[in-house]
Amino acid sequence: MSTLDKINSLDKSEFINFFGNIFEKSEWIADFVFNEKPFKNFEDLKTSFISRFDKTNSEEILKILNSHPELVVESNLTKDSKKEQQGANLNRCSNQEYQEFKKLNHLYRKKFGFPFIIAVKGKSIHEILVNFKNRIKQNKEEEFKEAKEQVKQIASIRLDKIFI
Repeated sequence: MSTLDKINSLDKSEFINFFGNIFEKSEWIADFVFNEKPFKNFEDLKTSFISRFDKTNSEEILKILNSHPELVVESNLTKDSKKEQQGANLNRCSNQEYQEFKKLNHLYRKKFGFPFIIAVKGKSIHEILVNFKNRIKQNKEEEFKEAKEQVKQIASIRLDKIFI
């Protein structure tokens, strides 16, 4: 049985349990996508998730953004976020880097009203900090749009891991 066949055979509870964190702590998206089964292929499944997110109103998007952890300083991480941050060595920051993340997280949240979100896969601590420093200069509309794009990248990476 292929991975796709297994996914198509999941009941609602199993599907939500398996895909509930594709969008950080937003099981309701998996609940919605479940109703679009059966999926013809992986791209069909992925498109369903991304499309549902794209159709979400700004208020719900803000809730999703705020469900993401602050980088480095957050201790209560989902299993996925923990793996992603460890994969970028964010758990190995120097004290100076830690303090910089702490300061930037505070300033960013104060300015935008949600945490800094970046798809960290394949990025170094230095690259993430440079990105952080550049994005904090944007206006709220630009950054809201960028944060949404980053959330979609994170979701795509999480979905890709299932089929690799």
